Amino acid sequence: MTAHGPVMPVWSCGGCDLPWPCPTRKRELRAEFMDAPVSLALYLGAYLVQATEDMPWTPAGVLHRRFLGWTRETGHLMPVAQQRSTATVPAEPGRDESHQAL
Repeated sequence: MTAHGPVMPVWSCGGCDLPWPCPTRKRELRAEFMDAPVSLALYLGAYLVQATEDMPWTPAGVLHRRFLGWTRETGHLMPVAQQRSTATVPAEPGRDESHQAL
């Protein structure tokens, strides 16, 4: 267990007193969730919800960057953009029929 856990409701780090997640905890989380970026996002998302309740005066964008934004940094855990599926989408019903009638 890490000493760099959150101290609530102020959301500082119990190990170094920096805002949580601190740089040390971020490194630990990157290693722990190396092959599971979606699980990391879900884990941190739950903390984001709690922090939003504890610190309603903090702008949502600030909290989002603090808890989730760093997971999408280039060269780290989550890719900046994910590829979309190349599957075709069926046409809307009746769309082709109007063109065929002409």
